[in-house]
Amino acid sequence: MGTLWMGGQIYTLERENETVEAVFVESGTIVATGLKKDIENRYQSRITKIMELKGNTMFPGFVDSHMHLIGHGEKLLKLDFSDMTSSEEMYTSIQEYLKDKPAGEWIIGEGWNENQLPDRKIFHRNELDELSPNNPLMLKRICRHAVVVNTKALELAGITDDTPNPEGGVIVRDTNGHATGYLLDQAQELVKTVIPEVTEDYIQKALQISVNDCLSKGLVGGHTEDLNYYGGFARTLRGFQKIINAESIKFRTNLLVHHEVVDDMHRLGFSFGEYGDFLEFGAMKIFADGSLGGRTALLSHPYNDSPDTSGVAIHTLDELKKLVQKARRYKMPVAVHAIGDLAFEYVLDAIEEFPPLPNQRDRLIHAQILRQELIERAKQLPVILDIQPRFVVSDFPWVVERIGEMNMDYYYAWKTLLTVGLPCAGGSDAPIEPINPLLGIHAAVTRKKIGREEIYMPEQRLSVYEAVQLFTTGSAFAIGKENCMGKIVPGYKADFTVLDKDILHIPEDEIPSTNVMMTVVDDTVMYEQ
Repeated sequence: MGTLWMGGQIYTLERENETVEAVFVESGTIVATGLKKDIENRYQSRITKIMELKGNTMFPGFVDSHMHLIGHGEKLLKLDFSDMTSSEEMYTSIQEYLKDKPAGEWIIGEGWNENQLPDRKIFHRNELDELSPNNPLMLKRICRHAVVVNTKALELAGITDDTPNPEGGVIVRDTNGHATGYLLDQAQELVKTVIPEVTEDYIQKALQISVNDCLSKGLVGGHTEDLNYYGGFARTLRGFQKIINAESIKFRTNLLVHHEVVDDMHRLGFSFGEYGDFLEFGAMKIFADGSLGGRTALLSHPYNDSPDTSGVAIHTLDELKKLVQKARRYKMPVAVHAIGDLAFEYVLDAIEEFPPLPNQRDRLIHAQILRQELIERAKQLPVILDIQPRFVVSDFPWVVERIGEMNMDYYYAWKTLLTVGLPCAGGSDAPIEPINPLLGIHAAVTRKKIGREEIYMPEQRLSVYEAVQLFTTGSAFAIGKENCMGKIVPGYKADFTVLDKDILHIPEDEIPSTNVMMTVVDDTVMYEQ
């Protein structure tokens, strides 16, 4: 009838450093915590299974608050540039990948980042033509707000030198006005719309490999945005229903709903909130701006290294307000991608004019570039900031050159946000950053690259406890589940992450090498080393 968990360090996260000896669980819910002897005496007749932790350390289950679950699976299936450190390595990998591909098949690579290449190279379409004259080729930047494509892809999309920039996007051109193949934000969609639709089997395969990888990294769940990209709402949802089915796979999945498919969601009879134990519909997703890597994050001042631009607004302020108003008509909170400070300001304007329903809270995703007055305004609203600590590791030091030293006071300011009382949740934005939450925790705590000494804005470092909270209590708060998820206390879900080290009390640089021993969802061991 019930399971007794014991034999290791068990952190409740009710208070810092609070531990218990044992946890008793029935029907996937924590019934009691405390001394092993007391629980055994009280529930002896109901304990039918004993789970021995063997000296390992148990936390509430880690949840990634911002990810793209199918996209992460695609990264594991496709040509992946994210760990490549030279343009020559990228070139060779494309060359090798193309060897057995038939003419005409789309070739898609993931995760390039010019800022980790010594020459900071962004491939020109002519170079890609030399590699792939007969196959349309698209290379997605790590931020997924920019792509580079070859001429074949441009031709299929009908993009010429005379094609105007779409609203919210840029077709990058050289000094002679010729399209280079570099497409920013909404300009990407011109190409993506002509890529053949993936099969439902492909969606399921990507989800299966993605969820299995998440579980192996200690994640019991994630908040994911995928429903607008793989053939539409209904088709993509079927993939989730097939894979995350409470039988073979348990993984607590909160599905953000892109504003372009929110009508489809309601037309099919779904609404915000509960859908099942492991799949539920979350907030309406909106993009307010682009990325820093592509200089499309919307700033209130020009870019330091490119003074002719201050970024791209995906929607005008009036359009953004109308989208937020639409979410309110559907009784939904919003989750808005806002990296630049002007984008963040626009989102605050919209939320102030159209606040969420009582007991709902909105989510501002990324919140990397802020100003003091914006922080003060956000404190007055029912919002949570959805941050990705690993961006510090990926973006520094080049982001200082891009933004300007004089503008850095409230950038990536995680400690400031927590200190002033703004609730925060922690995610990876996978496949943009590694899915491993231990890498996110390490980045939040050290604010440095693994194996390096330089610390970026050391005053913004979090304690390990604060960083763990981002992926537990913070992720629960982001979806209104703070009273049933994110802690090991009676009445909460029996979701646990078991590690071989006590990361609260080891040298910080040992956190990334900590091993996940078990991932437990609904009192069910979904991964065991």
